[in-house]
Amino acid sequence: MLNLHDCEMRCPYCGFTKTKVVDKRDYPGESITRRRRECLKCFKRFTTYERVERIDLSVLKRDGTTEVFSREKLKKSLLKAIANTDVADEQLVAIIEDIEMKLLNRKDTVVRSSDIGRLVLNRLKGVSDLAYLRFASVYKDFSSVDDLIEEIEYLKKQRNKKND
Repeated sequence: MLNLHDCEMRCPYCGFTKTKVVDKRDYPGESITRRRRECLKCFKRFTTYERVERIDLSVLKRDGTTEVFSREKLKKSLLKAIANTDVADEQLVAIIEDIEMKLLNRKDTVVRSSDIGRLVLNRLKGVSDLAYLRFASVYKDFSSVDDLIEEIEYLKKQRNKKND
């Protein structure tokens, strides 16, 4: 049985600040806790999600500027790469989590954008050739069809090594 303790959480329906937790689920692979809450005034239920606040990472871009690492920006670029492929949502979440954990486990809190790009390419290589090529075309700044053909040949060689 859950410990139904009072919590300071504003009800989205009536604004009352006392709620009780009626269900809690942890998603360890995603570092997320889902809580089902009930307002002690209007008795309506709602769901909240908790995520551990991460260490601030800064991204050093090619032009020398820095910006705060954005999980959402990483997700958007991956969504573009995997559009119309057979990459499942679970795979996408796993890729994002893996890349983020690798970045957070580094000693330095400043990471080069090129390092993030390499991590993405390494993960996409094993998931979808098409997604890999889409991301590579932007990351490697292809300037001609020959660049694309060269990257396709690289993928073929990698696949052949894997199959040997």
